[in-house]
Amino acid sequence: MKKYYSSIALVALIAIAFVFTNSQPEKGVNNDDYEQVFQNKYSIFSISLPEKLDFAGEEVPINFFDVKESLDRELLVNTYWQSQTLLFIKRANKYFPKIEEILAKNNVPDDFKYLVLAESELKNAVSPSGAVGVWQLLKGTAKDYGLEVNDEVDERYHLEKSTEAACKFLNDAHDLFGSWTMAAAAYNVGRRGLMKQINRQKQDSYYNLLLNDETGRYVYRILAIKLLLENPDEYGFHVREQDLYTTIPTYEVELDTAVADFADFAHKHSTNYKILKYFNPWLRDSFLTNKTRKKYYIRIPKETRNYTLGQDTIITD
Repeated sequence: MKKYYSSIALVALIAIAFVFTNSQPEKGVNNDDYEQVFQNKYSIFSISLPEKLDFAGEEVPINFFDVKESLDRELLVNTYWQSQTLLFIKRANKYFPKIEEILAKNNVPDDFKYLVLAESELKNAVSPSGAVGVWQLLKGTAKDYGLEVNDEVDERYHLEKSTEAACKFLNDAHDLFGSWTMAAAAYNVGRRGLMKQINRQKQDSYYNLLLNDETGRYVYRILAIKLLLENPDEYGFHVREQDLYTTIPTYEVELDTAVADFADFAHKHSTNYKILKYFNPWLRDSFLTNKTRKKYYIRIPKETRNYTLGQDTIITD
């Protein structure tokens, strides 16, 4: 998240450079026509806010001036960070179906799929504080909720298992605070940190609490992402079906032994090391000792020729 806010400064500099470049008068345009040419070539629009909005079925008090301004800020930032929001839309098509399924199974509201984008942009990111994976779980939290984390296996990188762990955290936070909005805030600042502010300020609503800058913006960023992904056309984002990222069909290989070399393992299953790690990022080394004979399931792509992953076209022998 902190990397997200520092990136905003870079986006602002790029925008300024864009304005400067595109606002230069064309050859042959005199000073009298300059302003007209500029306005015809470059325009920035404010964003209309919805009259009503909810998060996880809980009403957002958009009539509060500070709530309105905070939402407006995040909606502007994410609308005009066009490349990132386009990537959000594309990645969501690939990963949301599985996340939605697990959220529903655990009785966690569907809106929490947008939290994943706020946390990690749906990438297996590593934060400066050591939070890992699309759900940005700390090592202690991951272990508390049953994930294996060591030098060879880190299930924070496992989409399904990390989503299950996140659901357990969110359900516990909801039980503690009695609100899904507060559960989302607790996901960012921690349950202990949020409870400290509740006791200090004698308020139990996210919208009435003074929180650190990151957590104070957190729910609003989730709300902005929700608005953009639910109604992309309304905000100027037009993505063709063929532009969306799609799920690559895979099958699973059951494994309950050691693996001396995953490059050899990949070759045995008609793929390569890079693709094996793409589908199994939770495998953190080139081997697996597996002294306890634990059962793992390794994903292998069904088609091994001419399929596209991100920007790379892989053709395996």
